[in-house]
Amino acid sequence: MPYAARLLLNAPLLALGTLDNTGRPWTTLLGGEVGFVRPLGQSNIGVRTSVDPTYDPVINTLLGSKHGDGLEDSTSKNHLVSGLGIDLATRSRVKLAGRVVASALDRLSGELQDGSAGVTQAQMVIKIEQSLGLCPKYLNKKQIVPTLPEPELVSDALPLPLGATKLLAKADLFFISSSYNGLTMGTNNRGGPPGFLRVMENDSSGTALVYPEYSGNRLYQTLGNLHTTPRAGIVIPDLDSGDVLYVTGTTEILIGPEAAGLLPRSNLAVKVHVEETRFVRKSLPFRGRAGEPSPYNPPVRFLVTERNVPDAQRSNGPVVYARLIKKELLTPSIGHFRFRISDAEAVGRWKPGQYVTLAFEDELGAGYSHMRDDDPKSLNDDLVRTFTVSSPSRGGLPENEFDITIRNVGKVTAFLFRQNIRAGLEIPLKGIGGAFDIQQPDGEVVPFVAGGIGITPLLAHLLDLDLGRIILFWAVRIQDVGLVIDTFERCPRLASSTRLYISGAADTAVRGQEPQTNMPRLEQYGAQTVRRRMVASDIQGQQDLSTTWYVCAGSKMRQALLSWLSDKKVIFEDFSY
Repeated sequence: MPYAARLLLNAPLLALGTLDNTGRPWTTLLGGEVGFVRPLGQSNIGVRTSVDPTYDPVINTLLGSKHGDGLEDSTSKNHLVSGLGIDLATRSRVKLAGRVVASALDRLSGELQDGSAGVTQAQMVIKIEQSLGLCPKYLNKKQIVPTLPEPELVSDALPLPLGATKLLAKADLFFISSSYNGLTMGTNNRGGPPGFLRVMENDSSGTALVYPEYSGNRLYQTLGNLHTTPRAGIVIPDLDSGDVLYVTGTTEILIGPEAAGLLPRSNLAVKVHVEETRFVRKSLPFRGRAGEPSPYNPPVRFLVTERNVPDAQRSNGPVVYARLIKKELLTPSIGHFRFRISDAEAVGRWKPGQYVTLAFEDELGAGYSHMRDDDPKSLNDDLVRTFTVSSPSRGGLPENEFDITIRNVGKVTAFLFRQNIRAGLEIPLKGIGGAFDIQQPDGEVVPFVAGGIGITPLLAHLLDLDLGRIILFWAVRIQDVGLVIDTFERCPRLASSTRLYISGAADTAVRGQEPQTNMPRLEQYGAQTVRRRMVASDIQGQQDLSTTWYVCAGSKMRQALLSWLSDKKVIFEDFSY
């Protein structure tokens, strides 16, 4: 185990798992300083570190709470253990499995007022029987620094207390231990964006957690254990505060439609039904300074109960195709795309403000790769995309056709922009979803704020609205003026209700010309035009227009608008599903 020995010498953390006297797995996280684990020769390692013997379930099991004068032979206890040596600063890790052959506890500080043992040092000798180096995927960099623990039990009861659920909401790392029928064990980590471990339920009826299984090395060691022995012990550390949450429970592996039905856009997920827990404040003898997040992290996958997820993303019905029949570029990065549906009855008619869900896996899928440093996010990209329908649901187009108006911003949109209509591209249409419905009560003005391509849901509503009672605040870059002109050409009456905020320098050609040359043409439509970014006073000075505002913009602009309109009802589409 030369690789394992080298890594352990330089790793400040060791996740350690074991089985309690009822066979349930638990996991803990030890360390804080490089060198607390040392190879001792003949496949043995020595561990010396401060621990919490009162509330740490793994230390309770392996060493109890009895303090001694030296190492005690533990071979008769035959404690099965598994570990993961990890250096978050370098994203290096190695799996270990073996047995504790000697152990001891030494008190470093006196008993605390609550009767707990205070700060205690543990010594263990572990005989390593198996080791395996692992890749750096999904590990967010942290610089580990030691500190003195001050363990305080907050709760060992279910449901989880508020502090524990707050920890889960920010967690970007946890460690999980599992066993194969109690004969062997494995400990590994799961990482991702903050909040990737979701709380499915937490009330008097029970507590359950769920997380997506991202693309891995296909060894399926943890999943294999959970398949044969559906139990897991998990530790979720808070490296900011030193708080820690221990849980143990039974598990379910969710595959395909079962996974997607709970965590949309997931093909594989694990649900943990929590049976016992301990939430301990300031238990960890270290903290972590946040560094670079993993480039492999996909976005958080929210529970179907947490977001207005398009029904189309959960559909598993007959395959319907959308055939690309027309492409019109309005600017170098914005275009109209028209599709014809192969079976319109199977999909149903869309309503204004809804979007279509298209699946591009057949065209763009690259197959399995363990690592893909040139495009790390592609490993967990299902290549399913949603696009707001920009054509009205009545009038103009046949019922089996629809338009989308999109910006070229990524792999899928770049693929569409490259398409030749004569190629006859057909994309699986998973369905229609969303409900961004613009209501216009009698006699009331409807203010709509759009950022660039955010005009699309309004375009689909134009035939159903009284444009004399619409006020459009539209922020665009000068490179996108071609989209504005096209919109006014299609609906000239909208121009008189529009206040344009045009920002940026004229440095990109539009339809073969400089954007600046389109400005006189734009001015002919009569829209109020300001050559600057939209600012707070532009919106706050118009708040009397209505108590309800509609917004479709990127996340940064949307957050600004929500603060500007804090006392108004703001309706916007949330694309975080």
